[in-house]
Amino acid sequence: MISPPPGRGGPQIIPRPADVRLGGPPPWNHTPERDRHVDLALLERRLAAYEPQFSDRGLAATGRTSAVLIPLYDVDGEATVLLTRRSPTMRAHRHEVSFPGGRHDEEDADLLATALREASEEVALDPATVRPVGELDRFVTGGSGSLVHPFVARLDQRPQGLVANPGEVEAILEVPLREFLLDAVWREELWARDGHQAWPVTFFELVGDTVWGATGNMLRQLLTMATDPV
Repeated sequence: MISPPPGRGGPQIIPRPADVRLGGPPPWNHTPERDRHVDLALLERRLAAYEPQFSDRGLAATGRTSAVLIPLYDVDGEATVLLTRRSPTMRAHRHEVSFPGGRHDEEDADLLATALREASEEVALDPATVRPVGELDRFVTGGSGSLVHPFVARLDQRPQGLVANPGEVEAILEVPLREFLLDAVWREELWARDGHQAWPVTFFELVGDTVWGATGNMLRQLLTMATDPV
């Protein structure tokens, strides 16, 4: 039985397969914990030079497309990310931590417009305060089979006037990125279903919340890019 460290983790239901195994250390394990930090200016330069790939995990696509927004900003000198905890009234993924985002609508000019609209609808984030700086790898979700486009953005200051849409969002989370880099927060699990190859699933066990699945994988890529010593 795998469980988070005492005092950490959230109310999400994790649909683990029966043969789950623990994986390896975090990609930033080469750096002592006390020296791990995120320089947003450096991360922005790396994102600007990065060409997003398709992360193929063998999942079937349905033709749907969606987009998420990963808003980054400083709070008292700390690089911080904005996340949401999904409402318990949602049909699926109740209480799960995710980035603002959703399905592309025909009225959206493009997928970035989708991410901005969803962030405005979910937490009242003003699109005028958002400066896109790059994209992470695209992937297909296991539940809906939607092709997701993750957009990373900078905000010049901490967002003001955020309001959770109660039909979609239980809570708005502002988490310092250094929190995700703590050894006590990280866990990798190897999941195999129906005899198929085991895939790594990333978990971040925060105080009061578990970040995992697609959101965990996006954070893993973002933080790996941020802490790469090269």
